[in-house]
Amino acid sequence: MILKTYARMFSADCDATLFLLERLHGRKPHIRFRFGEWELGGIGDILVVAGPNEALAPIRDTHGPIIVCDIEVVQAALVAAGAVITTPLTQVPTGRMLYARHPDGLHIEYVQWTDDLVERLIRVPQREGRLSSEL
Repeated sequence: MILKTYARMFSADCDATLFLLERLHGRKPHIRFRFGEWELGGIGDILVVAGPNEALAPIRDTHGPIIVCDIEVVQAALVAAGAVITTPLTQVPTGRMLYARHPDGLHIEYVQWTDDLVERLIRVPQREGRLSSEL
C-alpha cells in the first residue's frame, strides 16, 4: 500500500530552495537529512534533493519517492509485473529503499519509512484529520 508520494525537485542549494518553498507552503520542512552527497528536505508533497550535478546525475531520470508500507511486498509485486530492480533494497536514513524500472520505462524510487516516521508523518496527521500533504 502506498502511504505518501512526493514530487522530487533537484537543486544545487537545499536551503535556498526550501526558503522559497516555506513561504509558498506556509510551514517549515517536516523532514531534513543528508544521504551521501545529497541534502534532502520535505515540505508537503515536495522533496528537495540537493547536491552537486555529478552527485545528482544517477537519479535525475527517476521519479518519487513513493512511501510504502512494506517494501518486500512492493518488490515482489514489481518483479511479478515485469519491473527490473535497478537498486536493490538499501538502508537509508529514513528506512529502506529500492529503485525499479517499470515495464513502461518509468524509473521509480520506493521507500519504506521507519516505524517512527510513519507514526509521526502519516498516522498522527491522520488521527488529527490532516492530510500528509499539509505537513
